[in-house]
Amino acid sequence: MATSRGYMHFLRKVSAARGSKGPMAAQFMCRHRPVAHFSSLSNYQHPFTNNIRCLKSSTVFSQHVRNMFIQTQNTPNPNSLKFVPGVPVLESGTMDFPSARTAHGSPLARQLFRVDGVKSVFFGKDFITITKIDDDVEWQVVKPDIFAAIMDFFASGLPILTDEQPPADTEIHPDDDETVMMIKELLDTRIRPTVQEDGGDIIYVGFEDGIVKLKMQGSCVSCPSSVVTLKSGVQNMLQFYVPEVEGVEQVEDEVDEISNDEFQKLEKKLGEET
Repeated sequence: MATSRGYMHFLRKVSAARGSKGPMAAQFMCRHRPVAHFSSLSNYQHPFTNNIRCLKSSTVFSQHVRNMFIQTQNTPNPNSLKFVPGVPVLESGTMDFPSARTAHGSPLARQLFRVDGVKSVFFGKDFITITKIDDDVEWQVVKPDIFAAIMDFFASGLPILTDEQPPADTEIHPDDDETVMMIKELLDTRIRPTVQEDGGDIIYVGFEDGIVKLKMQGSCVSCPSSVVTLKSGVQNMLQFYVPEVEGVEQVEDEVDEISNDEFQKLEKKLGEET
């Protein structure tokens, strides 16, 4: 399947670029303020929300996860490692998440896939098996991030499994070529989670003549920095991983255009009155 080949190539580039200050570094403008450069969208946290998240996490951690001791166990596959958190993971059975695209129904799996170098996630009754991309990714590099992701998740109190359905806009169709599949993969696994953390969403509309057409939703719609977010953040990341992408364009539907027109008229009228 073309998806797996493209996704493996994408994961290797993420791993190789880990900590890079080069072309994949991007600058986002969120809540009307610039934030520092970061090496990948999956590692980005807004300074303000990060401070809140750290405060909440440390408080809950001391109450609920203070005694959590995560053990690791080797498996016959050197690229797979069992993490035993000492608390139940599933009530029964197992759950397999071979790629980030399959993790829509598990907040824990989604969080683990945001660790650079993770290829697949598997849940058992009392363990989590993580498979890394290949031998080039060292366990000593990714294990601390996996430990942190597991502890943060259990401190959050979120359910391990939900009924959430995969986004319809990034669903892979039979007629999608590898370029479109890679764009959807990046949007779904790297870009969308970051945008959602700021109260918005980003919807894939299409890819034509090298231009990725996207629609902003939620807090991103009226945010003055949304254009900068698209150009300096989303466009840079897409172009880094998908050379065929020449640019990103924000698409508005008829309702949005009417609302914007009315807002501009009102703003102009108020300006004339003052």
